[in-house]
Formats: sequence, C-alpha cells, structure tokens
Amino acid sequence: MITKLKAVIFFLSTPPLIAGLSTALCITLLAYLNVYVTINLWLIPSFGASLVLITAAYSSPLAQPRNIFFGHIISSLCGFIVMYFFGVNFISIGLAVGLAVTMMMITKTVHPPAGANPIIIILGNESLNFLFMPIAIGAGFLVIYSILFNRFICKRNYPVK
Repeated sequence: MITKLKAVIFFLSTPPLIAGLSTALCITLLAYLNVYVTINLWLIPSFGASLVLITAAYSSPLAQPRNIFFGHIISSLCGFIVMYFFGVNFISIGLAVGLAVTMMMITKTVHPPAGANPIIIILGNESLNFLFMPIAIGAGFLVIYSILFNRFICKRNYPVK
C-alpha cells in the first residue's frame, strides 16, 4: 500500500503533470474571464501555444518574457498594418504572417505562437482595440504567469539570460 502511495505522490510531482495542471489553471482563468467579464475578449488560441513554451520549454529563448510580450505585440501590429493596406483576403494573411516573422527576427523577439495573431486579426477583421485587449493585456498576463510558474512553483532560474 505504501509503495502505491509513493508512486502516486511521485507521479503527482512530475514536471509534465505540474506543467499540464498549471497550464490548465492558467487557460481556465483566462477562459473564465472571457466568459464572465464580457466587456472584452481575454482568450485567443495563440495563448495556449505560448503556455506550452512557458511550461515545457522555459529555457528556450522563444519562451522568455521579452519574446512572449513583444512577439505577440509586433506580430499583431503586422496583422493590423497589412489589413489596413491590403484588406481582408487570403493574400493579406500570408503577407501579414511573413511580415510578422521578419519583424520578430529583426527585433530578436521571436515567439512562434505569436505567428497566429495576424491570422486571428485578419480573419476576425479586428479593430485596433484588439491590440490592447486581448493581445497586450493577455501577453502581460502570460509574462506574469511565466515568472510565477517558473520561479515560484518550479523553482527555476527564469527568465533565462
């Protein structure tokens, strides 16, 4: 009986389970805000992908706070700029994502999940307000979460220099 209990305790303390449960908690909180604080959108699909990097690949340059925040902002700005000049169409989507990759590389803020933001923005024909909420506020929320999760829950050296 004690051996089984030890096995359960070991399983519950494994990094994959901690990462999964913590990710579920963060997305659940954003989803709750999305449903019950109806003044604006809180949750976009690219945030789920960001959480994979934050919890499972925290030491990657792609998962650092600067990349998370500015990657989402820069990529989204590219979506708005291309949509402004070229409208909502399939060519705009390709141009916006290509521009986002270029700009994230130039600014050294590559964050792969942010590559989805121009697609979300153009397909949703979003207004510039979308840049503030959910993008900037949500990315800021993810940065705070990443620091709390990695430093205090997992006791990791984060952000990694």
